[in-house]
Amino acid sequence: MSIPEIENEIVDEFSLFEDWMQRYEYIIELGKSLPLIEDKYKTEDNIIKGCQSKVWLHGEEHEGKIVFTADSDAILTKGIIALLIRVFSNQKAADILKANTDFIDEIGLKEHLSPTRANGLISMIKQIKMYALAFEAKQ
Repeated sequence: MSIPEIENEIVDEFSLFEDWMQRYEYIIELGKSLPLIEDKYKTEDNIIKGCQSKVWLHGEEHEGKIVFTADSDAILTKGIIALLIRVFSNQKAADILKANTDFIDEIGLKEHLSPTRANGLISMIKQIKMYALAFEAKQ
């Protein structure tokens, strides 16, 4: 599935909820299905700077695609990174780099986060794109 297809799927899912309490609960549920990072990658180098809670992100290349795993010490943040991993994991570096993240605005996520969490979201996206940049440079 392509990045735009996954993003459209997420927008459709979020449109099913009537209010933001339901959407927060859904994001928390997503966090429970997050492909967890191995303990050996829970290092200072893999912590995303700019997040108020701890978020670890690791990317590996498999057959020309980047596979991400992550974890967080906060349940809402764990759900947010799970949402991003759903969009960007198992994608080619070039596709990640050219992807926009309009779906975040479409579902209203950024405006419903505290300023520090919104900054953390931006930092997560930036880190995912940095992985893509690094993997693309290797090719």
